[in-house]
Amino acid sequence: MTSRPYLAVVHYDGARFVGWQRQRDGRTVQAEFEAVLARLMGRRTTATGAGRTDTGVHALGQGVGFLAGERWAADADGLRRALNALLPRDVWVERVHPMRAGFHARKSAVARRYRYLIGTDDTAHSPFRRPYEWAFARPLDLLLLARAAELLPGEHDFRGLAATAGGREGEGGGRDAKPHYRSRVALAQWAPRTDGAGVTFTIEADRFLHRMVRFLVGAMVDIALGRRPLEDLPRLLVATDNQAASPPAPPQGLYLVAVHYPAHLYAEAEP
Repeated sequence: MTSRPYLAVVHYDGARFVGWQRQRDGRTVQAEFEAVLARLMGRRTTATGAGRTDTGVHALGQGVGFLAGERWAADADGLRRALNALLPRDVWVERVHPMRAGFHARKSAVARRYRYLIGTDDTAHSPFRRPYEWAFARPLDLLLLARAAELLPGEHDFRGLAATAGGREGEGGGRDAKPHYRSRVALAQWAPRTDGAGVTFTIEADRFLHRMVRFLVGAMVDIALGRRPLEDLPRLLVATDNQAASPPAPPQGLYLVAVHYPAHLYAEAEP
């Protein structure tokens, strides 16, 4: 049977997962997704994620690529419904797109966007919020956060602000044959949350090193609290290791919100 690539845009609650990537021990999103694909396709089918999210990290727009029969191309929404009927309740497929030959969920991505939520009010400790944000419960200087974020757009070597063992990418990539540590940041900004309960950090880049967003948030929060000067951030952006970095922010506040691909890779696009 002829197969073609498909892209699923997937949401998941990371609270009960040890991350996206299939592992020997622990529940993973990839393993759950592949089990459903095997039932639908009648054979073992690999699901490739655009980003290797860590334990406790959530997704509102993870890109998941897989091969399926051509028959689904005319009924992509039927494939979406079939996936959602079998997936566990903490995983949901928003859309399915038939893709052109050569599409790869990780390698074809040109940008990824993450969001980090911090709760600065005492109610952040509620069991209905604590698994989904950093329950910081202290005010933060938004002006200092904004000034720190202004230093991030452009291309930098993020070895000083990531867990870089082996050059592994985690929050948005995979493993390169020849690891490198440079990322090109297109957007980095802090904003008050619309619910008035804290602040949100949004960042978009072509690639993310392992725990890069969490290290960045940890450093900027320390700057906002006066624990380290704003001038430390440029120094961290040229550091060759993370020994001077602040502790990374906890995983539960992090969301992979979007992955962008070239328009010509979508089968729905005009040839």
